[in-house]
Amino acid sequence: MKRREGEIANSRRLIQTPYNFLGAVTAGLVAVFFCLLLLWHNPLVFWNDDYELSVLPVFADVARSWSESHWPIVSPYSWVCGNLAGEFQYGTFSVFVNAAVIVIWKFPLTFPQQAAALSITHLFVLAIGAFLLVRDRRFSIPLSIFVALVASLNGWVICWGATDWFGALGAFTWLPWAWWGAERALDSHRTKWRFLWPAPFIYLLITGGFPYTVLMLSLLIAWLFFKSLVETRNVFSILPMLFGVALGFGLSAPAWLAILDLVHGSARELQPVSAHWQWLLPPAALPGFILPAWTVNWTNFSSRLVPHSAAELACGLVAPAALVAGFIWRGRFVVRQLKWELILLVLVLLFCMIPTAGVFRWSFRWLPFFHLVLGICAAEVLQTNPRSAAAAASSLALVVLIAAAMLTLRAGGSYVFPLTWVFIGLAAIWFFLEFLLRDSGFRPWMPASITFVALLATYLCIPPNCGVPKYNFSQELLNPSPLDPQRLYLSIYPWAELTYRVENKPQPVGQIVRPGSTSMWGGLHFINGYSPIRPAGVAREFAATIHGEINPAMGDYLLNYQAGEGGELALLGVDGIVVAQETNIAPQPTSEWQLVAETDEGRVFHRRGVPFARVRSVTSIDSRPNEKFVSATISTIHDSRNRVEVNVDVPNGDRPALLTFSRPYFHGYEARLEKKRLAVASYRGLFPIVELPAGAHGSLSLAYRPYWLIWGSGMVIACGLIVALSVLLMFSQKCINRSLT
Repeated sequence: MKRREGEIANSRRLIQTPYNFLGAVTAGLVAVFFCLLLLWHNPLVFWNDDYELSVLPVFADVARSWSESHWPIVSPYSWVCGNLAGEFQYGTFSVFVNAAVIVIWKFPLTFPQQAAALSITHLFVLAIGAFLLVRDRRFSIPLSIFVALVASLNGWVICWGATDWFGALGAFTWLPWAWWGAERALDSHRTKWRFLWPAPFIYLLITGGFPYTVLMLSLLIAWLFFKSLVETRNVFSILPMLFGVALGFGLSAPAWLAILDLVHGSARELQPVSAHWQWLLPPAALPGFILPAWTVNWTNFSSRLVPHSAAELACGLVAPAALVAGFIWRGRFVVRQLKWELILLVLVLLFCMIPTAGVFRWSFRWLPFFHLVLGICAAEVLQTNPRSAAAAASSLALVVLIAAAMLTLRAGGSYVFPLTWVFIGLAAIWFFLEFLLRDSGFRPWMPASITFVALLATYLCIPPNCGVPKYNFSQELLNPSPLDPQRLYLSIYPWAELTYRVENKPQPVGQIVRPGSTSMWGGLHFINGYSPIRPAGVAREFAATIHGEINPAMGDYLLNYQAGEGGELALLGVDGIVVAQETNIAPQPTSEWQLVAETDEGRVFHRRGVPFARVRSVTSIDSRPNEKFVSATISTIHDSRNRVEVNVDVPNGDRPALLTFSRPYFHGYEARLEKKRLAVASYRGLFPIVELPAGAHGSLSLAYRPYWLIWGSGMVIACGLIVALSVLLMFSQKCINRSLT
């Protein structure tokens, strides 16, 4: 009997496959069309804040790295942001992210167009995943597209993920896919190979680059675990899912091992306690799920309460209205039918509203998961009650009530009008069309249509960048001039968010000071860089902020007391200084430095003489004051991303030589002289140093091979072999079955 049921289910799946494929592609294309409308309205809509200071310049470096046939694990163009794998947010180990970057950077696009292409590509895939997830639950195609729109175009995804924090979008894109794969692994009617379904999507989610999404995945897996265990009362029913999840974690091992290693002892661990109370979803903001113009106080990045519209709560009006209507008209049925989804919905909402812990911060980052679950719950209500007049009536009543409360409680901000009138009109149109189109074939498409228009109206009326800074970075940043690509620069500039945002500097900026990681566009070597993790020792030593600024007091100390011939900057290999015009200091002594360029933005100083070599032999170093070293002869330096090779010759005698490497130090460097392994130390955690014995000569190599890369790669190979062998056996079995029939 069970076999017969499985055969019937498989035949139904084969029949539905073409429709599912067309529906999924349609959902993705609708999301793309929506984004093109936003671009038509504002060509810079995807070009904000972190996308400018961090994401785009780093991905330009990633594309450059692949074009040079190097794996972009580290970058030579920033010390603070030197470890791209350790930063996690750049998807170093994601096949999809790297493929998207390589393809997009093949086209002659401007910076804003590259950002738009990258985000839209992921939104397209996100919409498809959400469609497939709910389509497997036997939802109609119109309702599946409705959920896809809520999942991919909700306020948090558009206002934060797609236009600012790309890592959040890069990871969340795969959460619906991972959910879809996990549920298929739990489906006992599928073959014994069903454990393969979640593995690739969990790999893509984890390597996508956002720790919060890994938390979402963990919650999802725990929820599916208990749900299946309670419903089946069979512990073996969950084993295929757990095995598939384990394979996914194994395939992504280098990514999570890297972040676990490099976050330890980093500046991220030293974040203030106040950061855990920033950007919590306030209970008073909940009406924003219906009317995004609703404005109450939120705690921002500065731990201050400021009025903030609920743009990130936007979900297209239909989803919350449908769920409210379900509770009003069929409350018991909804609770009985959706008890598990409602538990998940409430849990995620609570996580949005309570403080974080550890290295995590800003709990409102759970909101995209909430929107996805909300869309599924709403679709379930609409599926069981196809005549959605109750939902339409609820939407009209809710919008009117919230608009009245907004006026009474003075919860209206700058965007009350015309958005409030648009939503009232839209809810009224939906309500009347439910009766006018009672027998029309268009009626099932009303939830998706209203959601599309409501979200579009929201982003046309409320700027989707949520007030984060914008910078006028021009394509000239691809040109290194007037800086020298052969030199290593330290840039001293004030707080970028305040100084260089377009409100204060509408003209093109950054050509001199290169804030954040923008040095990577021009292939320039900078100490500075954008880094939330800041694992490099130089980030802590120089008190670097997330956005790459050096603490002003530290900058003054370095330029006045450590810029001389034997100073710390010389040890690092710094032979260029950039000073913003807002900062009235210059490197000392003046005999060591010369002014080579000056603009309205800043001044450029070069150390007199030729640029420093990337590998140098020193006779003494203050971290080892009681030791003296001989000077080694160095020749033929090959300095690549992950490796340095150099020919050395140390004089005979009783003293060793000490080589310094002008690159940021991370645990995991290995040095070999010919085939002999040498110890790698560091100068105060700033840069690698290698001691060579007297009389040593030959080819010396310094390679970055951390344990997490070695062990992680081993786990990837092992899990990859399991997946490949399983796929091979699965197709072999299918071929045998076909030959027998």
